[in-house]
Amino acid sequence: MNRQLEKYLRTRAVNGPWRIVGTKRQNFRAAVVIPALAERDSLPQTLASVAENPAAFLRDTLVLVVVNNRVTATPEQKEENCQLLDWLANDSLTGLNLAWIDGASNGYELPEKEGVGLARKIGFDLALDHLDWNAVPFLVSLDADTLVDKNYLPALFNYFANTSVGGAVLPFRHRQAASPTQDVAIRHYELYLRSYLFGLQQAGSPYAYHTIGSAFACRAGNYVAAGGMNRRHAAEDFYFLQQLAKVSGITLLRGTIVRPSPRFSARVPFGTGRAVQARVDTGQQLYAFVSATAFRVLEEWLALVAGNLNLSAAELVVAAEQLSPQLSQLLSELNFGQAWERMQENHHRKDRRLAAFHHWFDALRSRQLLTRIEGCGGREEALVAELLEWGGYSGVTATAEQLTLLERLQGVE
Repeated sequence: MNRQLEKYLRTRAVNGPWRIVGTKRQNFRAAVVIPALAERDSLPQTLASVAENPAAFLRDTLVLVVVNNRVTATPEQKEENCQLLDWLANDSLTGLNLAWIDGASNGYELPEKEGVGLARKIGFDLALDHLDWNAVPFLVSLDADTLVDKNYLPALFNYFANTSVGGAVLPFRHRQAASPTQDVAIRHYELYLRSYLFGLQQAGSPYAYHTIGSAFACRAGNYVAAGGMNRRHAAEDFYFLQQLAKVSGITLLRGTIVRPSPRFSARVPFGTGRAVQARVDTGQQLYAFVSATAFRVLEEWLALVAGNLNLSAAELVVAAEQLSPQLSQLLSELNFGQAWERMQENHHRKDRRLAAFHHWFDALRSRQLLTRIEGCGGREEALVAELLEWGGYSGVTATAEQLTLLERLQGVE
């Protein structure tokens, strides 16, 4: 066990009563971690889809379910979790190295105000002791309502065997919804997600990747180097991937697709389930498409800094004001001048100074900029069409065609 791992386990790993049940093996090359809250119906389907992967890859993979709820969970959720723990103990699927963590029973519940972030962290942190660190192992995040393809594990093993990048996001497509209205809502939300990623790619952002909790993976060593999973109740995937991108980089894995459920959900303050439900129930839209105008400002700002690393903060601020008053205002609020002076003092090599800038102007700050400029008017399909034209795909004006194109570009074949 290397020193960085020992330090992480001592200082950053989760500290609580939770333990892995179902395996004592310590030589897995991969671990798939699945948080589960009241998932008695959906989890068996998820596990069955994983079990259809080739036996050679299943032998080297720990599948770890974190059954969890807070003390204040509803009686129905607690009862369903009790049933789920019983099912895991008695009806395990053949072919899986299946283990689980009880984060639901009396004395093992998650603390109040905690949620999926802590559940993921418990699973990832406890899995570290069960990995073969001589084999450069990796960790995979999956959700209990998500199905995977038969080539899911082969694609993951192949990716990490052939890249130096430490993180991966997987192509995704939500399954068809039960009603046409709900299906329209989920496709509309996917169009929003995909157009946002496309805009980041066109702008040259190093944070151009999806943040879907059921669709990312990383080398275990890079997980440790990034400080491990955070404990946020929502957006835990966004903040973890942002930190992982800073430490090791993230790229798109191709060759397989994960298929989350399109169901409604109010388990977290925001996210896919809540966005879809709001659109179906009330017509309310909890997200706003970002225009090409906003992404161009981001592109110009990133290029301005990359091409002028020796300029003073004052000079960069003047140039930023000419690009966009919203950008200038954001930089003022973030105290860019002081941050830039520290970067120049601490990083004399240009490549390291640029890396420090990208660490500072990260995914969150990029989003803060984009959301300030996004109100450019126009219909959403027109905003997406403008984005696609900017990327060299002109004349794609129908939403169905836009979504199909973006799916193909983002690995959904």
